[in-house]
Order: sequence, then C-alpha cells, then structure tokens
Amino acid sequence: MCQLLGMDCNTPTDIVFSFEGFRLRGGLTDNHADGFGIAFFEGHGVRLLQDDKPCASSPVADLVQQYKIKSENVIAHIRKATQGQVHLVNTHPFVRELWGEYWVFAHNGNLRGFKPAEGEYFTPVGTTDSEEAFCYLLEQLRQRFRHKPEREVLFKTIAEITAELRQYGLFNYMLSNGDWLIAHASTLLFYIIRQAPFGKAVLSDEDVAIDFSAVTTPHDRVAVIATLPLTCNEQWQQLAVNELVMFSQGAIVLRDCVQPPQYMSVEEGLAIARKAGVTM
Repeated sequence: MCQLLGMDCNTPTDIVFSFEGFRLRGGLTDNHADGFGIAFFEGHGVRLLQDDKPCASSPVADLVQQYKIKSENVIAHIRKATQGQVHLVNTHPFVRELWGEYWVFAHNGNLRGFKPAEGEYFTPVGTTDSEEAFCYLLEQLRQRFRHKPEREVLFKTIAEITAELRQYGLFNYMLSNGDWLIAHASTLLFYIIRQAPFGKAVLSDEDVAIDFSAVTTPHDRVAVIATLPLTCNEQWQQLAVNELVMFSQGAIVLRDCVQPPQYMSVEEGLAIARKAGVTM
C-alpha cells in the first residue's frame, strides 16, 4: 500500500521532521520502491518535486530536507505501483488547475474496474487509477459548478463524489487547493494536531527527536496526517472507515462520517490491502 503524508497549518512551516521519518518508508524494502513526490503550496503557486526512484535513497528527497521549504499545505506520497508502470508520469501527487487555483491530489489504494467516460475538462496524462479518479472528481466539480461554490457546499459535493468512487475499492486520499486539505480514509489514516503547549516528538522509523517548543510560537497550530503514525511518543487520532475531513489553519473544520463510526486495527487494514492486491 502506498504511503500518504499531509500537513495543514496556520503559519508557513517546514515538514523536514515528518518527512525524515516518512521517506524511510520508501525504498528500505521492495514494497515501496516505485517513486515518490511532494507538493508544497506557496501562495497561489505549487512547488512539485518527484522522482520515480525510491524515496529513501533519492537525491530529490535529499533536496527536500536541505531546502526546508515552508508551506501551509503539503501533500507527499510514496508509491507502490498497482496500476500503471513505474514512470515519472504516474508518480503522485498530481496537479491540475480548477477555478483559477492549483489542486493537488495523492491516492493510496486500488480502484478496480473504474473506467469513466472521457471528460470535457480533465484528462489523465498517465495510466493510473489514481489520476483517473482525480480527473473524474475535478470533472464532476467543474460540470456542476461553473464558479467555485461556498466551502460547505464544495465539501458536501466532494463527499458525494467520494462515496461514489470508493465503491470501486480502496480509496485513501488527500486533496488540497492551498487553503485547506481534505483527507479520506477507506482503511488506515491517522492525524495529530500539534499546538501549545508544544513538547518533544520522537520518530518511529529513525532515532531522531525534536523539541517543538524550541522552534514554534504559542500561536502555531500544525496538523500532520499520515497512513501510519510517524512518532512513537505522541497520541495520534485515527480517521474512521469512510470518513472525510477538511483541515484548515491546522484544525478540522468539516467532517463527513458514517454513523456510528467504525475503526479498524492496523492488522485489519493491512489484510484488506493485501486482499485488494495492494502491498504494504
């Protein structure tokens, strides 16, 4: 199963600490050696860095850590190919323009039998189910709304389209337009919101720690979302199965969840992924 990482915050922040633990999941084994990408919003622009080589050993990933780009919204992805060959064109995140904004999307899962009709406005460049789903989602939004609707209306519509798409299989994804970040869990997706009083965090995948109180202000608020928790000493929250949430300014502002919410263990999530032909 591919790995997702997202960050939404109320002040431009670098993602170096989280990315340091995240990148090690891409290439230490053959399971996640099919490329990676990361997209940073900077104002109305997007800085996109991708490589079809393993993230753990990629010079592009080294650049991410050295550059320390600061952004309010970031989406990163480590790929394990299920549909589409290993190639730069099939590397996440994908970027498109809608209503005069850049939108960024990354997907973790496998949509089987999803073959929508050709869109009027959005067409995939590569051959993945992920890009196909992204283009379909944007196509539906553009067909329904000539101009960008209010945030609540937009979120409700994305929830409807998401419910349609997840019928085809695993559909964990992240989506952002730079003002907010939407996350959807079919199986496993966790998040943490860091705010004052800040403390120390220790990575799960590497012997690295940071004291956030030394590098933040009392007003900072940062939400980090990942397929699996990145730290071993913090309390991460899990999204429920089929839950859709919108983060903005480092907090959850909207959510859509089937009631009563259901959660699955990591073991159950991995078993479902294997059954769907997705390797973790």
